[in-house]
Amino acid sequence: MQLSFWERDTYFSNIDVLIVGSGLVGLSAALHLKTTQPRLKVLVAERGLLPMGGSSKNAGFACFGSPSELLEDLAHHSEDAVFGLVERRWKGLQRLRHNLGDTAIDYHRWGGYELFGSQQEQLHDACMERLPYLNRHLQSITGETNIYCSADSKTGSFGFKQVCHLLESTAEGQIDTGKMILALTQKVQQLGVLVLNGLEVQQLQEEGTGIRATTLQGIQLQARAALVATNGFARQLLPHLSIVPARAQVLVTRPIAALPFKGTFHYDKGYYYFRNIGNRVLFGGGRNLDFETEETPELGLTNLVQDKLEELLRTVILPDTPFEIEQRWSGIMGFGAEKTTIVQQVSGRISCAIRLSGMGIAIGSLVGEEGAELVLQQL
Repeated sequence: MQLSFWERDTYFSNIDVLIVGSGLVGLSAALHLKTTQPRLKVLVAERGLLPMGGSSKNAGFACFGSPSELLEDLAHHSEDAVFGLVERRWKGLQRLRHNLGDTAIDYHRWGGYELFGSQQEQLHDACMERLPYLNRHLQSITGETNIYCSADSKTGSFGFKQVCHLLESTAEGQIDTGKMILALTQKVQQLGVLVLNGLEVQQLQEEGTGIRATTLQGIQLQARAALVATNGFARQLLPHLSIVPARAQVLVTRPIAALPFKGTFHYDKGYYYFRNIGNRVLFGGGRNLDFETEETPELGLTNLVQDKLEELLRTVILPDTPFEIEQRWSGIMGFGAEKTTIVQQVSGRISCAIRLSGMGIAIGSLVGEEGAELVLQQL
């Protein structure tokens, strides 16, 4: 790609910070950099027309962990580590709402629910036994009492079948992730951040007192520092990092008259999740059906997962309600052996803010700010 003098001089000269990835983390980092040091020239390079990972492709759950997830985490990690992560998720959600406002992201606090089938009685009983303990810790984090509570009485009104118990999370909400990315993009652009889509960074290397980035389009970028914020794709630029891509497949129905529920729902230990979008149902998950195939950076759909999602819609979620599928898609998350994020300096002038472990909406704003702080130390 050939650039004119004007293009090179306006867009690609004197860059202070190059951010790779225009998802929630990358844009939050750009926002923090420009509000902290307005004179910085910040360029965000995004290889896709829109963010390629999961920021505007996920289910839009404003959640911080279901009871069974927290108990599972407590079985393998220390109390401080588990509730420290919950606190980061909670603070990240508040930061996102503060940065953009509830109206801009279409935030609704309709509550979240964990579903338990007949084969999960033991798991449900274990959660019920530990609810007072979990609520005490959550109160110290959120300032709210009895966030987790039994909601068995709602099972019938929601119309579910093969569901024996419900646990409610009163502090859980949902957002529109398309509106979130649009609002965040517009906010950083108003501050002077350059967001360039269709610009794929293929290599980063240190060069003197800065970095050089090679792009697929043949444009060489030079900047004083760089932040990699590509989550599940990060190993393409930083192959030594401990992060594994994980694909999440999703579908959404056509509008359903008198849809009987609102909120966000977790099923089968969180491997499946669904919510209302107005009077549509968004349903995703099924990664556990074939972990190996879904451990990929490639967007796409499989019959195995999509057929299972439709089956569960027919038999569990909408058993007495006709529905049609309107759209299907997928997104890419980033996981590791631990659920902790990787926010670190990779070299003298290159940092990363990645591995959000499927909780990007909750923690992304905070991780972006932490990545920005690392960059500021390098300038």
